Amino acid sequence: MADEALFLLLHSEMVAGLYRAAEQGEGENGRCTTKLESMGFRVGQGLIERFTKDTARFKDELDIMKFICKDFWTTVFKKQIDNLRTNHQGIYVLQDNKFRLLTQMSAGKQYLEHAPKLLFDFMGGSAFTCGLIRGGLSNLGIKSIVTAEVSSMPACKFQVMIQKM
Repeated sequence: MADEALFLLLHSEMVAGLYRAAEQGEGENGRCTTKLESMGFRVGQGLIERFTKDTARFKDELDIMKFICKDFWTTVFKKQIDNLRTNHQGIYVLQDNKFRLLTQMSAGKQYLEHAPKLLFDFMGGSAFTCGLIRGGLSNLGIKSIVTAEVSSMPACKFQVMIQKM
């Protein structure tokens, strides 16, 4: 439980620091989001390396995505992805109905007065997590584009588009 609190605190400080930098004109929101995605990418690469060192090779792309949804997500966010869908043509949708990085934000009304920061926090949470997924897949030999969408808080959908090499 302590490691979860540390992760949430570290993540919120990264987002807050980049938000302050954007407010002070040191960077645009797009650059800050890219920076968070890059951080997530590197973390995802390292985590996948550690998590898969003693596992057998994956049979196919679907096996890798199942690993991401079950083992990887459980280790990082303390729960499995709620739903995994695919069109069997390289597009996967991962649905987390209680996305850990959004549950804190959606819990109280005090965030309504800080709407711009809340939006930035969401972009930061999703950007870091998109990078996390993309980095993990990259280390498993899959090049991808990952995007996030929130239809209702704290649910989040991550769309993974596999790029064929």
